[in-house]
Amino acid sequence: MAMDLVIDNALLVLGGPDMETCGSGAVGIAGDEIAWVGKTPEKPRPEAARTLDAAGGILLPGLVNAHCHLPMTLFRGLADDLALDDWLTNHIFPAEARFITPHNAAAGTRLAAAELLLSGVTSVCDGYFCEEAVAEAACGLGMRVVAGHGVLDFPAPGVPDPAKSVRTAADFAEKLLDRHPLCKPSIFCHSPYTCSPATLAAAKRACRKLGILFQTHAAETKGEVERFVARHGKTPIRHLHDLGVLDENTLVVHAVWAGKEDIGLLAETGAGVAVCTNSNLKLASGIAPLPALLSAGVSVGLGTDGAASNNRLDLFSETAATARLHKAASGDPTVVDAKTALYLATEGGARASGLGRTGRIEVGWAADLVLLDPDSPSLTPCYDPVSHAVYAASAADVLHVFVAGRQVVENRRLTTADLSQILAEAREVARQIRAAR
Repeated sequence: MAMDLVIDNALLVLGGPDMETCGSGAVGIAGDEIAWVGKTPEKPRPEAARTLDAAGGILLPGLVNAHCHLPMTLFRGLADDLALDDWLTNHIFPAEARFITPHNAAAGTRLAAAELLLSGVTSVCDGYFCEEAVAEAACGLGMRVVAGHGVLDFPAPGVPDPAKSVRTAADFAEKLLDRHPLCKPSIFCHSPYTCSPATLAAAKRACRKLGILFQTHAAETKGEVERFVARHGKTPIRHLHDLGVLDENTLVVHAVWAGKEDIGLLAETGAGVAVCTNSNLKLASGIAPLPALLSAGVSVGLGTDGAASNNRLDLFSETAATARLHKAASGDPTVVDAKTALYLATEGGARASGLGRTGRIEVGWAADLVLLDPDSPSLTPCYDPVSHAVYAASAADVLHVFVAGRQVVENRRLTTADLSQILAEAREVARQIRAAR
């Protein structure tokens, strides 16, 4: 079988829970899939229209950002060093109400997609407003995206009447189904404290009807959980379970304050969790019980959250921080080891966000790949490519990126858009935001 591309002479990180590796291997791409994997340096290689010499660089499955709000790049650094309630209520929600339009959401998304692709993230699970513009902008740059239309019980960008919020999200999802091979629609209810039981249940019914992912923030802060228990007599995750919202097509974001019973409910129902370590640290929300989630068999991915709370979309940084944090917090250097952390940043995130066969280098899986620079000082020498990917690599080490077989980053440059134009567009929106402060 002739290949469109063979990437040769690479240190392969094949992925999967065991993070199998092999030295001086090769990968063949046909169309949008991996069609051949050569685990030895032996010749011959399959015929290919193009061959790329990896020169001994580390070839990874594309990283998967399991939770993001793409247009929030526009609010990067707008409000820092604040508690979550203050940050959201007094800064972010007002800024969104004033400045998030389809045009601005697309501008922020293009900026986010550029940042993500250049840092080796090939897939992202998003939740925001004006989501049709978000989906078009992300896919336009060649990014794989789960596009979650936001739902709130108060006026939101693009949905001034909250009574129409679920219907608007469902109409968006139905319209987007099967429209673009890189995009999966989703519905994103902001949280159990901003969405009523009726809203949450209605949104989940719409998701089940369409066979799509339901997303929501839950148990992000201690105060949120305490207030919710005082009002409802149960935790937010128990509340979601009692509403019938938790199942294998549900993604619970944060779960920082998920207790033992909550973790059991997540495991029992098959719901996934997106852990956003750096955002949780910066907002002082706490540390997600990741080892307990994994021990219970919960499907977990890593997310950056939005750039307004992180303040960057670097999943290499997220992966390293997650591994290190749990070692320090537990006093156990073996907990959340490099293999586990990298799995969460690849196939784990894909599974949690319903993306299917991406996040692993295997025949029949999506040709979403990242090649790290073999001449990077921070990656030299290399004894263990998995260790390097977690503890040594950064966004600056990303050399080439492929999504669905298409090269979207070549020698650290976007091939799908003019980065200078993306930056100029974002700066113009920022000028308007700055002038209004």
